[in-house]
Amino acid sequence: MIGIFDSGIGGLTVVKKIFEYLNRYQVLYIGDTARAPYGDRGKEVIKRYAFQATDFLLHKGAKIIVVACNTISAVAVDDLKKKYNVPIFEVVNPGVRAAVKATKNKRVGVIGTRATINSKIYEKLLHKADKKIQVFTRPAPLLVPLVEENWIKKPETKMIAKRYLHPLRLKQIDTLILACTHYPFLKKLISLKVGKNVTIIDPGEEVAKVVKKYIDQHRDIEKMLKKGSRHQFFVSDKTEKFQTAANHWLGTKIKLKKVDMYMNIEQA
Repeated sequence: MIGIFDSGIGGLTVVKKIFEYLNRYQVLYIGDTARAPYGDRGKEVIKRYAFQATDFLLHKGAKIIVVACNTISAVAVDDLKKKYNVPIFEVVNPGVRAAVKATKNKRVGVIGTRATINSKIYEKLLHKADKKIQVFTRPAPLLVPLVEENWIKKPETKMIAKRYLHPLRLKQIDTLILACTHYPFLKKLISLKVGKNVTIIDPGEEVAKVVKKYIDQHRDIEKMLKKGSRHQFFVSDKTEKFQTAANHWLGTKIKLKKVDMYMNIEQA
């Protein structure tokens, strides 16, 4: 199975893209909804949560791990790769490569959680890829709980999105990286507020392309992946809002199972 994890509902945007690009394979998802969001947590806490989610997915039979969280991708992926001997994919590098390819005026904007923005990982990687690129970042933490509450069409969300994005619009960016997997839920609104001529980069779609390419090139891994549509979805706190959003976003009714992220993994 392809294992995917996130702090909450945002990772479903990655699941949707995995379904589009890799619909032959079973997906195993864990959303740590009881402890979301991760964006304001300390580094060591974020790393511990990432280890717990990865242990859970591997115990359940995942052969590939996709970190569907920019915060963890920015803070903990190197530690995950050192600890686990399995293919691990993250959303930062694929998004950076897509932005470098897309920008024409070398002015790239990035919105994300405080932890992601404070890590400066996007500036580092974008400048490494092209020193001429100017990077303008903005933390947009309130967008995460608004998505979690399914306030996607509320006037308050529109107002807050404009507040976050207007400074980037003034910087005349031509490319914007959605450096949080919650943000694609608001993609239409974000595009409207930042300007219709700005290319929006969804790292979830970019990582799905990377995983597909990897599987196509590694037949030994491909043979180990379970085929079919018996996907499994786990959450650390089962709520009606998550169930509703998941059904709507994925276009099908899914069955959520609750798991205690603190429990011994052998009991899960």
